Amino acid sequence: MNYDGDLVHLCSDQEWALAQERGALRPESLDAVGFVHLSTPQQVHLPANRLYRGRTDLVLLQVDPAEVAAPVRWEPGVPGDPDAMLFPHLYGPLPVGAVVGVSAYRPGPDGAFPAAD
Repeated sequence: MNYDGDLVHLCSDQEWALAQERGALRPESLDAVGFVHLSTPQQVHLPANRLYRGRTDLVLLQVDPAEVAAPVRWEPGVPGDPDAMLFPHLYGPLPVGAVVGVSAYRPGPDGAFPAAD
C-alpha cells in the first residue's frame, strides 16, 4: 500500500523532548517488536483510546514518510481494530528531521480521543 500523505506518531511530551536531544525517537516498541507504531490521522484515535485514554501529556508528531530512512510497512493492527485496516509500522528509529509538525493531543472531557473528521 502506498500512502502519499503524512503519518503520525503519538508519544508523551517528555519522550519527544528526549528524542530532540538524541536526534531520533526510539520508543520501547522498537526493541520489543522491532518497529515504531505509526498511524494515519484518521486512525490515531484507535491506539490513543486503547493505550492512552485520559492522558493529557501527549503530542501528535506529524511525520513525512519521505524523510525516514527505514522501511514503512502497512500491517494489521490488533484484534478489535476494524477488519482489513492496516497500520504503518516504521522498522527503525524515527528521525527528528522527519517530524514536520507537533501538536498537543488531548482527550475530550470523558477521557476519550475523538476520531478525525
